[in-house]
Order: sequence, then C-alpha cells, then structure tokens
Amino acid sequence: MKWRVPAPTLILLAAPFAIFFTIVLSISYGAKSMDFSRIIEAFIHFDANDVDHQIIMHARLPRVIGALLVGAFLAVSGALMQGMTRNYLASPSIMGISDGSAFAVTLCMVIAPYSSMMAMIMASFAGSALSIVIVFGLASLLPGGLSPVRLAILGTLIGTFLSSVSAAIAMYFQVSQNISFWYNARLHQLDPQLIMLAVPFAVVGLGLAIWMSKSVTIFSLGDEIAVSLGQKTMQVRLLTTLSVVLLTGISVAIAGKIGFVGLLVPHITRFLTGIDYKWVIPCSAVIGAVFLGLCDVLSRFLNYPFEMPIGVVTAILGVPFFLYLIRTRGGESHR
Repeated sequence: MKWRVPAPTLILLAAPFAIFFTIVLSISYGAKSMDFSRIIEAFIHFDANDVDHQIIMHARLPRVIGALLVGAFLAVSGALMQGMTRNYLASPSIMGISDGSAFAVTLCMVIAPYSSMMAMIMASFAGSALSIVIVFGLASLLPGGLSPVRLAILGTLIGTFLSSVSAAIAMYFQVSQNISFWYNARLHQLDPQLIMLAVPFAVVGLGLAIWMSKSVTIFSLGDEIAVSLGQKTMQVRLLTTLSVVLLTGISVAIAGKIGFVGLLVPHITRFLTGIDYKWVIPCSAVIGAVFLGLCDVLSRFLNYPFEMPIGVVTAILGVPFFLYLIRTRGGESHR
C-alpha cells in the first residue's frame, strides 16, 4: 500500500519554500537585477550608503511582504464569501466591496485631507461594510437577486457606481492624483508603516476566518443543513462578514484595489483540497500570497522597463476564468 500525503498537508508543508522562493524572486528582479549574494549581504551586513542595499531593504522587501499579505487577505476573503453565500462568483472585487473601501478612502481624503494612516484604515473598513450592506440588501429585495450571476451583476453595478462617484468627487476637489494609488494599485508605492499598522487587524480577521471555518463548511452545504446541525445562522454570518470586512478593508488600505485574487484562488484551492474550510482557509492564504507575489514579479516585465499596474496582471488571468465560470456553471449555486 502506497503512502500518500494529503494535498492540504502538502500545500502547507511546501508553503515556507514557496514563499521564500517568491521573496527571493521578487527582490532579485526589477529595473535593476540583484544577485543572490547581494541580497544576503544586504540582510547580514546592511550598508546605508550602498544603493543596492537601500533598494533591497527599503523598496523591494516591503513590496514583496505587502504583496504576500494582500494576496493572502483577498484569497481568504473570497473563500469566506463563496462558502457563506454558496456563490461561486463571490469575491471582494466582483461584489463591489473593494470599490466601497476605495470610495470611503476618497471621502476621507476630501473631508479630512490630513488624516492619519489609522483614519484611512478605518475609512476603508467602513467602506467595505457599506458595500456589503448595499449589495446584499438590494439583492434580497430583487426576485432571484441572490443567484450567483445576478448577485455578481448587481455587485459590479454598485462597484462601478461607487467608483464613478469617487472619480467625480476626486476631480471636483482636485485630489485625483492623491487617490490614483487606490484605484490603480502599484505595489512599489506601499508604505511599510501602513503595513505595520494593518497587522493587528489582519490577525483578528484571519483568526476569525479560521475560527469560523467549520461553520462555513456547514453553510456551504446549504442553509437547511446548517440549521439542522444547530448553527446560529445570524451569528455565523455576522462574524464571517466581519472577517471579510477586516481583510478586504486592510487590503485596499495597504495596496488599493486589486481584482480577481479573491475569485480565482479559492476555486484553485477547493480543487486541490476539497470543500472542508478547515483546509480551504489556510491553503487559500498560502496560494493567494504566492499568486499575488508572482503576479507582481510578472508586472515588472510586461511593459519593461516600465511597470504594469498589478491589477492589469490579475485581470488578464482572472477575466477568462470569470467567463469560464459563467459559461460552465450558469446560474447554479456553489456546492
């Protein structure tokens, strides 16, 4: 009898090596390539007068760390949304949640232009929550509004509306340049201090996601089964939504709008691990982190020596997959 390592265990065991490889790759390549020996030298014997060391430690390292974190957060958010709603098209970008965060950040910059980083983070949370309430509130009022395709259409419409209003506000108050980062995510502009501020919220969001993983697995089987197994449906939905709000809000605050990570990665993860969210959540975090990190590396070469916004790369990969899901799954709910 052959001994076989389960796929989730294999993914988690491979995670440190995959993440290390992504970090080295991201630090090594860009407008200027860095030898591995230079990278090691920067970490062990950092010289503030060495330009290469400055690039490695103060530009590329924060950038890849931010990419890994945001990829993990968006992937987990998408997995939670798809499991809780049984909607295979659910994700922060498709449901307009990322647009809501960016909209709130825009308002914050107009109303209080000298706001602190923490104020930006809180505004991003508020925008995420607002979008969820609007999209799912309207969907519940429309006939068949909670079906996957209709909910995706409604989320896209609300997201487009919020994005358009944000653009109009930014132009009227002449802050377009200031908010361009949140609508055209560029990871090379990540603020290391903002990443540090975001970590505690991210820990809470991920902790909630892992804690609710068993309940999300049950909910993914259907509301009737969840109720029959004694699930407190309202409490589970509220806590899961809180996790989504925290993780999506943090992602937008750190890096701006990045689409399709939360749509694509959970499907890949469930294909590899099955539908038990005890494994889907941590494996989605790992795959999402590596996925966005590698997309960031790719973005540096699509228009070399200029950088392509990371959202363009994820859209190139995500849009065909989105259309594939609609073509093959139609209006069915996620099972």
